[in-house]
Amino acid sequence: MNLLDGKHVSAKIRENIKQESATFLASTGRRPHLVAILVGNDGASETYVASKMRNCELVGFESTNIHYDVDISEEALLAKIDELNADPTVDGLIVQLPLPKHINPERVTEAIDHRKDVDGFHPVNLGRMQRNLPCFIPATPYGIMLMLEYYGIDTAGMHAVVVGRSNIVGSPMSILLARNSNPGNCTVTLTHSRTKDIENEVRRADIVVAAIGKKHFITADMVKDGAIVIDVGINREVSDETKSGYRLYGDVDFEQVAPKASWITPVPGGVGLMTIVGLLKNTLEAAKHSIYK
Repeated sequence: MNLLDGKHVSAKIRENIKQESATFLASTGRRPHLVAILVGNDGASETYVASKMRNCELVGFESTNIHYDVDISEEALLAKIDELNADPTVDGLIVQLPLPKHINPERVTEAIDHRKDVDGFHPVNLGRMQRNLPCFIPATPYGIMLMLEYYGIDTAGMHAVVVGRSNIVGSPMSILLARNSNPGNCTVTLTHSRTKDIENEVRRADIVVAAIGKKHFITADMVKDGAIVIDVGINREVSDETKSGYRLYGDVDFEQVAPKASWITPVPGGVGLMTIVGLLKNTLEAAKHSIYK
């Protein structure tokens, strides 16, 4: 078993981003700027946004965290997004999900200028990704592809099974793995909650991408010997044994699955760190106008 070590890979890529950021500052007189909007007081969301802001600092980006009370109106939030879209000093704009029930996440996502959509959720970016055109790739799938590339894993001809069909991870991951690229060139099966006999589907996989949001959903009996296992799940449970007051679990039963896998990501220390790297790379490209001139 080999570890797909997100801590190691993300540190290496962050160092490259830091160097490019310094070059950008020297040539333009300003730093790449990411703005994150957080609505409400969800603990997990606050942790994720704080981590994104901290990583911006590590690579020399400017970052702004705008925090609204849970009762902000949808109209007020959309007005702020319009303001940030028009601000030439803002390169990347993200709105942390989930949002309160009275705010339509689709309206919010589509309101963000696709040229600043560094989360890669806007329909323009998703559509361009599907057509293999330059775009901002959703940060988590982008991070996974960067990790596979870093370790030099040749995925051509492999059968990949993606568990979960969300627009954030599962669906774009299936597209990226199937593309004529490296990593890529896989035969992909996209499974979900309505898939019949999902255990057998996963058992056929050379690559398993688990993104279903259920603690230890992927068990050892579902994984064939030598499979590459990528765990996207971050499931939080209250714990008296940690300083944070909670413990993180993946969608994969790591202890049982790891001995069978050729490569596997841990949780924490795996895909989560690579997601932030994907976001940082998208923000840098947005600042440089390298995708949308």
